[in-house]
Amino acid sequence: MVTPVFWIALATTLVLIGVALAFPRSFEKASTATREFIAINFGWLYLVIITAMVFVCLYLILTPLGKIRLGDPGTKPEHSTFSWLAMLFAAGMGIGLVFYGAAEPLSHFAVSAPEAKLYSRQALRDALRYSFFHYGIHAWAVYAIVALALAYFQFRKKERTLLSATLKPLFGEKMEGISGKIVDALTIVATVIGVATTLGFGAAQINGGFHYLFGVPVTRFIQLGIIIVATIIFLIDAASGIDKGVKVLSNTAIVFSLVLLVLALFLGPTVRIFNMFISTTGDYLNNFISMSFQSAPYAPSEQAWIRKWTILYWAWWISWSPFVGVFIARISKGRTVREFLTYVLVIPTVFSCIWFTIFGVMSTDSVAADHSLARMPIETALFGTFSHYKGGMLLSIIAIALVLLFFVTSADSATYVLAMESENGTLQPHTRVMMVWGVIVASIAAVLLFAGGLNALQNALIIVALPFAVILSLVTFSLVKELRYEGAQMGLEIKPETYPAKGEPFRSYEDDPAQVQDDPAQGEGDAQQAQGNSSRVQGDAQQAQSNSMQA
Repeated sequence: MVTPVFWIALATTLVLIGVALAFPRSFEKASTATREFIAINFGWLYLVIITAMVFVCLYLILTPLGKIRLGDPGTKPEHSTFSWLAMLFAAGMGIGLVFYGAAEPLSHFAVSAPEAKLYSRQALRDALRYSFFHYGIHAWAVYAIVALALAYFQFRKKERTLLSATLKPLFGEKMEGISGKIVDALTIVATVIGVATTLGFGAAQINGGFHYLFGVPVTRFIQLGIIIVATIIFLIDAASGIDKGVKVLSNTAIVFSLVLLVLALFLGPTVRIFNMFISTTGDYLNNFISMSFQSAPYAPSEQAWIRKWTILYWAWWISWSPFVGVFIARISKGRTVREFLTYVLVIPTVFSCIWFTIFGVMSTDSVAADHSLARMPIETALFGTFSHYKGGMLLSIIAIALVLLFFVTSADSATYVLAMESENGTLQPHTRVMMVWGVIVASIAAVLLFAGGLNALQNALIIVALPFAVILSLVTFSLVKELRYEGAQMGLEIKPETYPAKGEPFRSYEDDPAQVQDDPAQGEGDAQQAQGNSSRVQGDAQQAQSNSMQA
């Protein structure tokens, strides 16, 4: 069933895990130093590449190339818009929002502000503005470009759903050889590492929630039990397929998210939340370009903050993009390029901004009265915030259920993607291959949880983002090149197709659109011809009247 890519990726992953287990301190120290070196010396590259992806998305939305459909002409989407958005959101960012929804604005406001003084009004504005920035258009532009390239080459060009296939316009059949195998193996390695770390950190947050609410001790064994239970659920779910398993869980997760949002909105400071959302949206849009290119070359403290947050996030989205991109591509058949990019960029961004406003305002309001909240671990910050509001217990229970749902859907989507990539990009991978990858990923998370190697593995994921940044640049260029080629073949250009006749402007309230002509000369000629015909008709009428009088 599997291709050599499976064995290459598996061997690479096991070597990384083996080193992390055999030399945990040395590996973590070396990986941390490497990550810092990359952030210091190549942070500017991440800023340029991801911002360029944003502009490419806008270019494709606004030009006629957006009319191209991800599939044969007339192909209809396989999933409803709600289910489609639910699945892509759950796979791409769901658990991150729950994990950082209250913790990130709280940190920017009370622990480490990007520019302003801690606990100041400007620090609060910056806290929400940068949270919007980190989870907004830039993050989804990375996912959108990768997913669009994969879906376009899969459904339009009839290629396999492999990242290597998207590079054929640049390198041709070389992508069928060892170069393509390396690219696809890197995709699998990044996915395995990313999902394993997510499982580990997700288990820690669920355990933290139980500890804060019910006094359950925070131990490795309880977290292992959470991983085992979640693994059983997502393996059963993965075996049932996308339509029955992933779709149902994703829809359920979105419903839980909406319930949590609405309850938090009305149990929290409602008016302040609305005001902050409007104000911060303006700040975000007003500073969009400056934040996109902000590297703070003459402010060492601000530069260190950017490396710790913005550059880390950009590396994280890049390293996750192959996994999320493959999954979004798999469920996006039948949509146009314009529809795809507009929905993927706008809807999750708006949802994320609303999320951070609600929980960010709640956490920053709470820390003003209780400074101990700022010292809480990230995994318990959300529950600590809820404890300051009426109905906090209900909100915490819903949040724990939501973490588990996103936890399972992310792992579920990942096993499906890993099986697809292991079987040469097939859209219907074998259940046994999904089961194998599910067990491998869960085992890695459990082993590293006990060995304390999750931070080192997270460093490895961020390090992998550097070569992936170069690959994604090539993927973006290849996608635009092929879309422009097809657009030229189809005659998709920005130019008028019809012109009004001279002295006869188009009026929707008077003219029949069927009378519109192709060009000015033709329109003017037809107008003269129509005038001549009218004169002839008038002459014929006069002749008929004369004949009638004679008769």
